[in-house]
Amino acid sequence: MSSETSSARENGRRVSSIARSISWSYWWRRLLNWIFLDALVVLGCYSCWHVAGLAHPSVDGFIATAGTDFGEFAAFAEPFLPVAAFVALWELIDLLGVFSETRRVRRKLQPLNDLAIMADTLAQAGVSDPMAASADKMATLEQAISQASVDSPTVTTGDKDLRSIEVALNNLLRQMQEAKLQQMRFVNDASHELRTPIAVIQGYVNMLDRWGKTDEKVLDESIEALKLESDHMQELVEQLLFLARGDSGRNTLQRTQINLANVVREVWEESLMIDESHVYRCSITDEQAADPRYQIIGDLAMVKQSMRIIVQNAEKYSPDGTPITLSVVEQGGRVGYSVQDEGIGMSQKDAAHAFERFYRSDEARNETNEGSGLGLSIAKWIVDAHNGTIDVISREGVGTRFTVLFPR
Repeated sequence: MSSETSSARENGRRVSSIARSISWSYWWRRLLNWIFLDALVVLGCYSCWHVAGLAHPSVDGFIATAGTDFGEFAAFAEPFLPVAAFVALWELIDLLGVFSETRRVRRKLQPLNDLAIMADTLAQAGVSDPMAASADKMATLEQAISQASVDSPTVTTGDKDLRSIEVALNNLLRQMQEAKLQQMRFVNDASHELRTPIAVIQGYVNMLDRWGKTDEKVLDESIEALKLESDHMQELVEQLLFLARGDSGRNTLQRTQINLANVVREVWEESLMIDESHVYRCSITDEQAADPRYQIIGDLAMVKQSMRIIVQNAEKYSPDGTPITLSVVEQGGRVGYSVQDEGIGMSQKDAAHAFERFYRSDEARNETNEGSGLGLSIAKWIVDAHNGTIDVISREGVGTRFTVLFPR
């Protein structure tokens, strides 16, 4: 029994070592990405402080001599501290996730560990040559696993008897690699989206530095632009925090009975008041707004938010004067809503990526620079949290229709 226990421990250590190696290689890249993102944000804060210094001649001496009046800087940065605290907490939670990732990898590799222990036990019990050959195969497989990593997701032994195990392991490693790449793309895209408003802020800071002290028109224009860009940064950070809380399971749903027909009509009425440049159509009657067939159990605020996001997307990518149609639908025992526009539409390729974070088609980028590319990702998270489905049908130059369905 002591020999079997020793073998089990040895195999367990090998599995743990592989799991740690895979998880930590990913952790270091994630840490470097966060450091780069934080550096960009700190640079933006410094630029904003510099503008504040130009608006207060009493501290010009400190700025001109490269002084650091900590009290002035703290007073300026105080409104941004809650956002900074949320971002820091998000980054910490994201980095601490390495421990859970190590456990997940170890659990995935546990069947191989058990198989190796069984092979060692049979070998020590004096089994025949065929079983000894199996033990050799497991040793070869262990060696191949130890050489694999997330960056090189391939386990190859050259043994046809181990082909099925190789396929399972390679699929697991490919999934881990895709998760790693997706996370890296997410961080890189977040850095890119934050870099744009920071660049605008820096441009107006330089303009203020040259002419803002004497030209009142330049001063007013710069202050207005800085307000807009800071609002854009705040909106982006709030969207990122929403998705981060959703990924970590910290977004809670306040579930109540909802009549989707009534929700559709409310969003239609809001759109009529907010946007006068499009023709909003909705044919829901008072009877439908009270019909129990359209009831679901869900979070009213989040369901309404998902529909607003889709309507705003239709508004953004549709020419003025074109119709946007809102309706309630029933399909296959499910109930939901649809939003249809006659805008620029999307290709099949773009439609397949429509719900990816920060994804925007080339035509959408050319049409408008507004938006972060996170809206549809948030809408999809809300629909998924309600066990619903969201589908998109689109044709370039014709328009797009989003259909969302929830279980009754």
